[in-house]
Amino acid sequence: MNQPFFFCADLAAQLPPSGSDTIVSRVIYRDEQVRATLFAFAAGQELSEHSTSQRAVLHFLQGEADVTLGENQLAVKAGSWAYLEPNLKHSVFAKSDVQMLLLMIKPNA
Repeated sequence: MNQPFFFCADLAAQLPPSGSDTIVSRVIYRDEQVRATLFAFAAGQELSEHSTSQRAVLHFLQGEADVTLGENQLAVKAGSWAYLEPNLKHSVFAKSDVQMLLLMIKPNA
């Protein structure tokens, strides 16, 4: 990176709209410690339960979803934000069209 920062003026503009039954994603930033990925979920789409060895932040930019974090089931909407410790099982079910920013943070960061 030639500059000491990364700036995105409009996150929503970085993703094409999802199709009627798809999830699309796009990595918008990556370095040795952080990866930022935008997701667009069509209503009814789901990321099934999984976990990661990295810390994660979920920031919901648009829409409504049901999110499971460990044993907790939460209703989220635009503006919702969650921090996940490594190895926490989680899932996302889009109740409407959803846009979400995922930040993955390496444990040594």
